[in-house]
Amino acid sequence: MKAEPVTMLEIDKTLVSLDLLEKQFHCDLEKCHGACCVVGDSGAPLEMQEKEKIADAYPLARQFMTAEGIKAVEQQGWYVVDEDGDTVTPLMNDGACAYIYNENGITFCAIEKAWMEDLISFRKPVSCHLYPVRITEYKSYDAVNYEKNKICKAALKKGTKEQIYLYQFLKDSLIRKYGSKWYDELELNAQMWEQNKHEEQ
Repeated sequence: MKAEPVTMLEIDKTLVSLDLLEKQFHCDLEKCHGACCVVGDSGAPLEMQEKEKIADAYPLARQFMTAEGIKAVEQQGWYVVDEDGDTVTPLMNDGACAYIYNENGITFCAIEKAWMEDLISFRKPVSCHLYPVRITEYKSYDAVNYEKNKICKAALKKGTKEQIYLYQFLKDSLIRKYGSKWYDELELNAQMWEQNKHEEQ
């Protein structure tokens, strides 16, 4: 009987999609213009502890935000609950995240701008930092998956050109989420996976 193909890796209390090891990816802001901050049906998902962090960050990030973004936060609050019951960042009328600013035609995160200026210690929601990886939390484990999105088409091309895999591109955010030990194990699995592929060829 033929064994089922492996599609996930089990690391601690996570199930990680092999897409993280197989997809080559590197953001290309000159092509996508920061579309992940603009396109979507809902705001960026927030973890429980991030609700307080984003509230604390807002007064210092506000100076970098657009007038419409400030208005959205003042009307809706620092965060909202969407139709699925998830806590997310508020959106402006055009569907873009309220916490954005534009520079040379590219959309950036105003919270991250405040962090880069050493005004706050909170970089930005970890869900934004991890994109295009999405994490679904279940009772006994987290599912760590790649979210295919046409806005990232240029990023796949750039990743292939530069030979950078998705898990490598997201190293900082994955360590932020799960720690260095977890990432080291993921990296080891990636090396073994690559070696096995070469041996099978």
